[in-house]
Amino acid sequence: MLFLKLRMWLLVAALFAIIYAVIVIIGSYFGIANFYFYLAISLVMMFIQYMIGPKIVEWTMRVKYVKREEYPRLYQMVEGLAMRAHIPVPRICVAQIPLPNAFAFGRSKKDGRVCVTEGIFNLLGDEELKAVLGHELTHLKNRDVLTITLLSVIPMIMYRIAWQFLFYGRRRDERGANTAIIGLVAFLFYFITNLLVLYASRIREYFADRGSVELGNRPSSLASSLYKLAYGAARTNRESLKEVEGLKAFFVNDPSQALKEIRELSHLDLDKSGSIDPSELEVLKAQKVRLGFGDRLLEALSTHPNMLKRIKQLSEYKI
Repeated sequence: MLFLKLRMWLLVAALFAIIYAVIVIIGSYFGIANFYFYLAISLVMMFIQYMIGPKIVEWTMRVKYVKREEYPRLYQMVEGLAMRAHIPVPRICVAQIPLPNAFAFGRSKKDGRVCVTEGIFNLLGDEELKAVLGHELTHLKNRDVLTITLLSVIPMIMYRIAWQFLFYGRRRDERGANTAIIGLVAFLFYFITNLLVLYASRIREYFADRGSVELGNRPSSLASSLYKLAYGAARTNRESLKEVEGLKAFFVNDPSQALKEIRELSHLDLDKSGSIDPSELEVLKAQKVRLGFGDRLLEALSTHPNMLKRIKQLSEYKI
């Protein structure tokens, strides 16, 4: 866990060091009058995104806030986990979509909301659902939404710098070749920082998995829920998946990778029960997981870790 935290802080430091270096270089040596204006616009966009983000999630996911009498068991699970996590009890809601999954959103711990979809109730058992909720409450505890919002603005700033220098800088500056080079470098930084933000997103999933176990959930319960959610996503029609494509980073797993994940995880289900029990997780613990080039590339471009690696990591945890 300490190593994960160290990687996250180093990543945050690297991203902000990159943006600071670019600002200093451009501001000092090229004196672009409008540069800081575009930077300010990017920061304003980040702030607006941060403020209206919860509403966008509510509209897209067709979120309905529910009462205790409607979902007493769900309330009991969330309240118990929030007490263990030492955070305020988040608002509880149900997304009226068939895709089985769960997610957390909000601007802060006090503004936290935890949401399950309608499709999850008939798929997961109580222990599996509780493990998923523990994962989501850990996101709130770790202020993941704020971190990713702050980091995601950096590729956006790099993209604006690249666009400014490549398509507008040469018209106003006699040193057209120099501005084009800066634009290309900024575009390269845009690509690199975008990959780093995706990496940060994957790290936070490992954090949340670990957090769920620390809240008292068995690693096998979370592993089994991930396996079942992959099956649930594979059975969901494509139109429903398209509706939530832009927000899949919020989910416990990536629905678009469901078929691939089923192929990987079915080998763990030794008794073909449709779940992963502690003994099956113990078998994985003794094995080495090696990814091919294609799998590593796909993971590098994904918001979530490779599922087999993720469950392998779960197998290392103990309550």
